[in-house]
Amino acid sequence: MQDTTGQSVGRGRFFDDFEIGQEFRTPARTVTSTDIVNFACLSGDFNEVHTNFEYCKTTPFGEPIAHGPLIYSIMGGLQYASGINDGTLLALLEINGWKMLNPVKHGDTIHMVSRVIGKKPSSKLDRGVITFERRCIKQDGSVAQQMEATLLYRRRAA
Repeated sequence: MQDTTGQSVGRGRFFDDFEIGQEFRTPARTVTSTDIVNFACLSGDFNEVHTNFEYCKTTPFGEPIAHGPLIYSIMGGLQYASGINDGTLLALLEINGWKMLNPVKHGDTIHMVSRVIGKKPSSKLDRGVITFERRCIKQDGSVAQQMEATLLYRRRAA
């Protein structure tokens, strides 16, 4: 994996490894109709804007769009695929300011860029809190979703 400056970054980043302002770009993934249908089945959310092609022709989208939480979930998978969390992530603590800015449709390819905006040691010496600004970016450069995610990471042994 590389950070956005092109520097090689090892898998499994510890709290101590993060720096304010540092950015990370995940691998990319194409969202499919199967993803959208499977998420509808898993969540029970069969809202027509996600599942009914004829209905969607009457909407500004023209075709079914991915569920917002589906894209959020894929973003989590992309962060995992980047290796940044391997053996070092302890917990997701908080999501703030989650915004759906542009729809994601079947065939859109997305990746995530995360920028470190906060770093705070925990009262427990073996862990610390990192806050990221996360942006889900489509193949055309538009931002599909944006949020702040606060996560708990292991610290290196003293």
